[in-house]
Amino acid sequence: MHDSIIFLFFLIFAGAALFATAALYARQALIVAYIALGLLLGPAGVNLVPDPTLVADIANVGIIFLLFLLGLNLEPADLGKLFREAVVVTLLSCAGFAAFGFTVGWAFGFGLVDSLLIAAACMFSSTIIGLKLLPTSALHHQRMGEIIVSILLLQDLIAIAILLLLQGLSQPGDPGLAVAKLAILLPTLVGAAWFLSRYALHRLIARFDQIQEYIFLLAIGWCLGIAELAAAIGLSHEIGAFVAGITLAANPIARFIAESLKPLRDFFLIMFFFALGAGFNTAVFADVWLATLVLAGGMLAMKPWLFSLLLKREHENAALAREIGVRMGQISEFTLLIALVGTATGFLTDRAASLIQAATVLSFLVSSYWIVARYPTPIAVDDKLRRD
Repeated sequence: MHDSIIFLFFLIFAGAALFATAALYARQALIVAYIALGLLLGPAGVNLVPDPTLVADIANVGIIFLLFLLGLNLEPADLGKLFREAVVVTLLSCAGFAAFGFTVGWAFGFGLVDSLLIAAACMFSSTIIGLKLLPTSALHHQRMGEIIVSILLLQDLIAIAILLLLQGLSQPGDPGLAVAKLAILLPTLVGAAWFLSRYALHRLIARFDQIQEYIFLLAIGWCLGIAELAAAIGLSHEIGAFVAGITLAANPIARFIAESLKPLRDFFLIMFFFALGAGFNTAVFADVWLATLVLAGGMLAMKPWLFSLLLKREHENAALAREIGVRMGQISEFTLLIALVGTATGFLTDRAASLIQAATVLSFLVSSYWIVARYPTPIAVDDKLRRD
């Protein structure tokens, strides 16, 4: 019975409901609750889930849907309004955060490759926390929402490029040839997906857009189909899903598809973060706890300050710049994906992966509490700050 998939789902989702309730009372991001549950039930805790591999395999579907939705939301119009400002702020901030991350890694005795990946992990802010804790009115109708979305979209593109580079360098043979091969395969995949989307998918959507069940099914089939095509030609399922989203983003029904797929994405992401907690190596963490405090503390202090400085340099209001800085003042969940890919490809050591994962979770904890305590959010305990 304890080995059945039903019992596993019971542990994950019943436990997640309890931990999520506690997280909301504690004004924390729900991601933290899922990771904490994995730590409790996994090998490092009570060992009710001794092998999180099965959960991780199922949970990878959540990452595929996450990247598909990121692609769906990557509309040129969103970037066009603030393109120059978003590019300047994103590139300069990423460079500053990467420099700090590399310095911390090198100072604590990590090798060159580990330090470079730690640097990459520090570059991004959390899309989930940044958007989930932003009131809907601010997200869609205020300049703050436009700026945050624009910066996060550019960060997502950089993160995708890093994942693609890791995949290329992990291929057997000459790394340069492998990267060049991927550089050819990616535009080929984009071209094929665009052609199929333009001349088949869009016409099917236009013909049957009143049948919501069919549109939902068609979107899932499109996402997984392009993901599988990408894997078949030597890319990854995640890259394929992102391409599938981009080629569908221009369709007027893309926002509806994105909204309808969010519950499915969240279902698998709960499992992803649970598996992350269950697979966390607590033995290695004992060796990196000080580095974790320095890295997380440095990011929590540096990100709000640097974002605020760069935005004021672009002539944004000082109060607005400070609030955006705080809202984007944590490490990203994309960092966890980079750590997993880096470990799977052999570039990242377990010690460095533990540092990245622990620093990310710690930044989630502190940043979420800080945002909820000071600014309007949908989950604020103070009625004056609660905004849907």
